[in-house]
Amino acid sequence: MARTRTIRTETIVLRHQVFGEADRLLTLLTPNHGKVRAIAKGVRRPSSRKTGHLDLYMRSDVLLVSGRNLYVITQAQTIDAYRQLREDLVRSSYASCSIELLDSFTPDGEPNIDLYYLLGKMLSRVSASDNLSIVMRHYELHLLAMVGFRPELEFCLGDNKPIQPENQYFDALAGGVLCPNCGVGRRNILPVSVDALKLMRFLQRNKYSSVKNLSVRSRILAEIENVQLHYISVQLERQLKSVDFLDRVRRLNNVSFDNITRAVGAVNGFDQ
Repeated sequence: MARTRTIRTETIVLRHQVFGEADRLLTLLTPNHGKVRAIAKGVRRPSSRKTGHLDLYMRSDVLLVSGRNLYVITQAQTIDAYRQLREDLVRSSYASCSIELLDSFTPDGEPNIDLYYLLGKMLSRVSASDNLSIVMRHYELHLLAMVGFRPELEFCLGDNKPIQPENQYFDALAGGVLCPNCGVGRRNILPVSVDALKLMRFLQRNKYSSVKNLSVRSRILAEIENVQLHYISVQLERQLKSVDFLDRVRRLNNVSFDNITRAVGAVNGFDQ
């Protein structure tokens, strides 16, 4: 299918790489055209008018003109620079994880306006929140739902009965929870505690405004991170590279789960 000759659109810069002497090849997420690749000619020159408007994570208004093989960015104006993501390595690492996750689950050229705005909100939240683990786990669950990989947390995948308030199992390959009767003896499944499952269900069911101030025990946060990242890696058939980098950054910065949550609520207060 022939590309539209000229596009004026909002974009979020997902990736960039050096291209030629002064250019960059960018992967952009757009609301109405999905992911597109485009050349930003001369953007590495300090005198370029596009310099500072097309950095990683930035949301910008751009004019794309169809070239021989790729779009060419002829104009760019910053809408939101998300400056905190460049000034704080921990926040930048969370932003990198959120972008890699979206990039991994979305093909080029497939529009999804909801995903575009989800990522924009995610970058704003990572820029401002001190509850970064909750922000990330909430984002993962809602992105997975949007791309068709919503994990089943309400009913047992083995007997289709409602999950009861007790420790369960999680089968990443099957895509959800197994009750103790169906999960016992199965291979390649993870145990999941009742409190961790309560939190995952609460995050999956609710908008960000209802979860942003939750305070959760570090053990539970670590558990749901392990379960959700395992599920993601099984669906992608690979691990996210940015997760290892985030782990190293958190260790270097001594950022524990206890330090990035606020004492506002408690996991035991979640409804099942």
